[in-house]
Amino acid sequence: MTKQTTKQDPHSRITDRILAELEQGTRPWLKPWSGGDMAVTGRARPLRATGQPYRGINVLLLWIEAQASGFVSPSWMTYRQAQAFGAQVRKGECGANIVYYGDSNKTVRDETSGEDKAQSFRFLKTYTVFNVAQIEGLPERFLVLPEPAPEEERIEAAEAFFASIPATVNHGGDKAYYIPSADRIQLPPFAAFHDAHSYYATRGHETLHWTRHKSRLDRSFGREKWGDEGYAREELVAELGSAFLAADLGLAIEPRPDHASYIASWITVLQNDSRAIVQAAAHAERAVAFLHQLASPEEVKAAA
Repeated sequence: MTKQTTKQDPHSRITDRILAELEQGTRPWLKPWSGGDMAVTGRARPLRATGQPYRGINVLLLWIEAQASGFVSPSWMTYRQAQAFGAQVRKGECGANIVYYGDSNKTVRDETSGEDKAQSFRFLKTYTVFNVAQIEGLPERFLVLPEPAPEEERIEAAEAFFASIPATVNHGGDKAYYIPSADRIQLPPFAAFHDAHSYYATRGHETLHWTRHKSRLDRSFGREKWGDEGYAREELVAELGSAFLAADLGLAIEPRPDHASYIASWITVLQNDSRAIVQAAAHAERAVAFLHQLASPEEVKAAA
């Protein structure tokens, strides 16, 4: 696993957390549905104190924390935010560490001219948030769980969303895949899936691959052949992206039958690169945002 140090950088801490889940044979991005949380909350993305959903790697980190601690509410906030509401984190409660990217500048010496110049760079820092279940005295609105949308409305929203995506989708056969050379998605017939959630979740996964085309987000990771590192990285992006998209559309995801081989390949990637999971989550979030932009405003609203 990632080398342990006295003070690990945020990327290594995140990677070790994800690796611990993967090495147990579980995909942490599927866990929000395994305990029936979505049936209770009707919303799978964790929420900020403002009600806005978290994005990227923080979605994954808070999903893991909620599952481990048994939290049902999707809302999280910092200690100071709780105080601003006149509330207080209960004594002894442990918060969840999440991250944010910041921008800064440093002065470097230009070896050619010998002059100093400003160079910008991005950095990753951690901060702590608490689930509302750990806080006393919050306004009533934080204590009321959102009602889940009726099943038929969730499926209608998914159908409308995918209908708005201009991808070529053919149905037939018994396998689901995306063919980059033909820029086409192939899916088994709708009736071949044991329920509508499985169909739309699978379609979401392949549509995430569709965003990698050079005419769209041009995402390759140096992939040259099936099963290489670039392939594993792309599959990780599609896995995370389809989980994020399923959360937006109110869909449940089940593990795929080939999950063991994929998990093994992801473990290898993460062991070799502590930044891989954060980067994959960022690519996944960008792909999901791209798909939402293609959808009409009405469909985006229905899927939110």
